[in-house]
Amino acid sequence: MIPADLHEVVARALAEDIGPGDLSAALIDVGQLSHARIVSRDPGVVCGRPYVQEVFDQLPGWVEITWLVEEGERVDAGRVICELKGYSSALLTGERTALNFLQTLSGIATATSRFVQLVNGTRARILDTRKTLPGLRLAEKYAVRVGGGHNHRLGLYDGILIKENHIAAAGGIAEAVMRARALAPLLTRVEVEVENLEELQQALDAGADIIMLDNFSLDLMCQAVQTVAGRVPLEASGNVSLATARAIAETGVDFISIGSLTRNITSLDLSMRFLGDL
Repeated sequence: MIPADLHEVVARALAEDIGPGDLSAALIDVGQLSHARIVSRDPGVVCGRPYVQEVFDQLPGWVEITWLVEEGERVDAGRVICELKGYSSALLTGERTALNFLQTLSGIATATSRFVQLVNGTRARILDTRKTLPGLRLAEKYAVRVGGGHNHRLGLYDGILIKENHIAAAGGIAEAVMRARALAPLLTRVEVEVENLEELQQALDAGADIIMLDNFSLDLMCQAVQTVAGRVPLEASGNVSLATARAIAETGVDFISIGSLTRNITSLDLSMRFLGDL
């Protein structure tokens, strides 16, 4: 599950923060050792342990982390997430980068978990989208998985989603699907976005593998489920919220894609507290 670009992403984040050197940490004696802990001020789902570990692995100086919660574990406010001990300068230099990863990814995992719980007992699975922060897509999609959700395509290279503008440019749904099959004959997932029941039928006739219902009302979703009758999976998309997710799931759709999981991030409030010298 660990993203392949973990080392690269952390290195870039550290370089962005440290630049030619941490001037504040230089105030601390080189050999000073300290004990610290990371505490959550919010309830939520913890995500980002590999990123925190990588931050301190890449910094010069010894730091040892003892994790007190598992990746994906739900915690209450006030819970100690981990204990750290090591060189004070390394702890101080890595503090903000480590917390940035941990609080952001925990926020995504927490939001995803809320939606997953809402649709529990239905057939619907929660999906993310490509609405991610540039350079952090694999990290954010990792957090969605930790929160119990599922990844849509990772990018433009591992799946074909034929949307409104593709349909207009290609000259219709049937033509777009035909070109997709010719372009990638071994691809097992060609998805078509539709905006009404007429386009839904066109997508079915064209042989789409998955059909996305874009901003359908609940009534139209129910009609779409009846029309498709299980021949292909249906994905509901567009303005999904905590208030509407359960009702959407109960229409019988297979997937619900939610851009806000990685677009409207509310980070978990975390802090690192120094407890004294070792």
